[in-house]
Amino acid sequence: MSHAVWIMLVGSLAATACALVGCFLVLRKQAMMGDAISHSVLPGIVLAFLITESRAPIPMLIGAGSFGLLTAFLTGALERYGRLQPDASIGVTFTWLFAVGVIMVSAFTGQVDLDAECVLYGEIAASPWDIWLVGDRSMGPRAVWILGAITIANLAFVTFGFKHLKLCSFDPALASAVGMNVSLWHYLLMGFVSLTTVGAFESVGAILVVAMLIVPANTAYLLTDRLWRMIVLSVVFGVASAIGGYWLAATIDGSIAGAMAVMSGAYFLIVMFISPKHGVIAGYIARRHPFAAADAVVE
Repeated sequence: MSHAVWIMLVGSLAATACALVGCFLVLRKQAMMGDAISHSVLPGIVLAFLITESRAPIPMLIGAGSFGLLTAFLTGALERYGRLQPDASIGVTFTWLFAVGVIMVSAFTGQVDLDAECVLYGEIAASPWDIWLVGDRSMGPRAVWILGAITIANLAFVTFGFKHLKLCSFDPALASAVGMNVSLWHYLLMGFVSLTTVGAFESVGAILVVAMLIVPANTAYLLTDRLWRMIVLSVVFGVASAIGGYWLAATIDGSIAGAMAVMSGAYFLIVMFISPKHGVIAGYIARRHPFAAADAVVE
């Protein structure tokens, strides 16, 4: 396949993996948890490198994933015991852990072949050249295999845990009353968010991951009140952002990851205006013609 197809495939896989778990972050009003995790896992990545002295994906995923779960735990602890608001607890946790990671990178800059810019921004345009070799046989871009495996894992998690995730997201008190372990499902979700964020670091960068976690899910939220439809639409908008973003970047000769994030924002703005129930135009009509809007709802 051509480089363009590989790049769009990597972006689409990243968007799909993010959309599958991002919907639940949006429903739980924890949209910025993805941003927090994407920054706070930096010390875990550095520690994994220092211990193994390699950039092998498995140690990196384990190290970063551990700090992703630590972020979720500390955020909940500060909110519960420190009496902080959810946004404040997220802000305190991820800025502190990210600062620790930056200090570690700067302190070991002579020995560690790693920098914060590489971790945060990635370079999706280079993903077709990072080939996975099995012996002398080329298996294709490594990012496709990593993100493909993460997408399959996220799909299995959402499929088999759909009822539990749905109830815990909409009504955690009821879920706890009927015997569900709400904390367990919360940390399982945070674990998969961490896995998704870290898995896409090197190929697409944390900034694009945060955009794909949040924006397509919010776009889909404006169009439907059914969770499964929201997940499907979120995946569609994510993949459309990846493909459209590549062609936008090719047209203007700009950043591919940035263009993909811009396209996801453009789709959100369009839907924000034209959404039949929650859109700006629908709200304007309802204010100007309340009886007609009420009749439309009844019909």
